[in-house]
Amino acid sequence: MEDYTSYQKELPDKLYFKVGEVSAIVGVPAYVLRFWENEFKKINPKRSDSGQRLYRKSDIELILKIKHLLYDKKFTIQGARQHLKIKPDEKKAKPSTISLDEIRIRLKNIRDLIS
Repeated sequence: MEDYTSYQKELPDKLYFKVGEVSAIVGVPAYVLRFWENEFKKINPKRSDSGQRLYRKSDIELILKIKHLLYDKKFTIQGARQHLKIKPDEKKAKPSTISLDEIRIRLKNIRDLIS
């Protein structure tokens, strides 16, 4: 099971962040943010009237996740894209719901096969 808390950060209580602020928070240069914006279509900052990028908290959280996948987990761009497409439910292995009685029966069948 993956633990994403290692890359999550406490973000200031603001609606929008400029590219320089996001760059400082995430720890990557602005040109990397612009590149990732082209590579990951989910990053879609709003534009001000003057054309400046305005990122929401959800954008920054996604950028932090992408940075974690690329820098820490060593994913490729394509691999990170595919990983982000997987729904959270599909990432977790579904626990087995076999009862103890079923396990006992299976073990007895295996024992009988060996004997």
